[in-house]
Amino acid sequence: MMGRPPGRSRGWRDQLAGLADFALRRLQGGYQVDEFGFDPEFNSAVLMPAALALYRHWFQIQMRGLQHIPADGAALVVANHSGVLPVDAIMLQAGIHAEHPQHRNLRLLGADMIYSVPVLASLARRSGHTKADPEQAHQLLAAGELVGVFPEGFKGTGKPFSQRYRLQRFGRGGFARTALQAGAPIIPCAIVGAEEIYPMIGNSEPLARALGLPYFPLTPLFPWLGLVGAVPLPSRWIIEFSEPVMAGPPEAESDEIAVAKLADQVRDTIQDRLEALVAERGPAFG
Repeated sequence: MMGRPPGRSRGWRDQLAGLADFALRRLQGGYQVDEFGFDPEFNSAVLMPAALALYRHWFQIQMRGLQHIPADGAALVVANHSGVLPVDAIMLQAGIHAEHPQHRNLRLLGADMIYSVPVLASLARRSGHTKADPEQAHQLLAAGELVGVFPEGFKGTGKPFSQRYRLQRFGRGGFARTALQAGAPIIPCAIVGAEEIYPMIGNSEPLARALGLPYFPLTPLFPWLGLVGAVPLPSRWIIEFSEPVMAGPPEAESDEIAVAKLADQVRDTIQDRLEALVAERGPAFG
């Protein structure tokens, strides 16, 4: 009887040995987290591989413009947000981690609601996420981190399918003020593909109020098919980073006109790229 090829056998043994070593270090407390709860080893060994399974084998994702993300140092990635659940945020983080030459960790800023759910809050912090708080964002940028933000918030993820790829209001330009304070470049990011994973055709406001949610999505499959209807559709994606926008001198953060102008410039760049990429991609499936 033929045995396994030696290379494959050693590969499995190496993987098992690596997992055993990882588990032993965790049990012995031989790992570090930063002041925000980020656990780089857990993120790289557990969370990112799970996210990359979707990135590589379920969605059809092209990532472009990675040369615009610096090899090190602070930068603020600003992206559109969509898709009912924040799958686009996870795919963005996983793609940068896997495909950037320096495998940078994107420190995402998330809504307060995420941190009110015990297990979800812990996983979010371990993966490098933190609350969308200006002070915390400034601390991350001051430490030279790559930070990601979605200014549309729930208005982006919860918009109806009929408004797909139309940017919602970008808040009050808080991300622009944060970038100015830190002297960090802003990298506009356009994400095409997430709008189709859960086509939102309705919103059950009574259920949303009862569950304390910003919206309760109704899609062609959910909640009618139960858990099966919660599986995201395997759409074709393009994630593209545009050239960095230099934020300007820190003192400009107190100039409301300068802040608004910078925010509008970034928003317009993302909207223009969304329209071009949607046309280029064509059908979302197939």
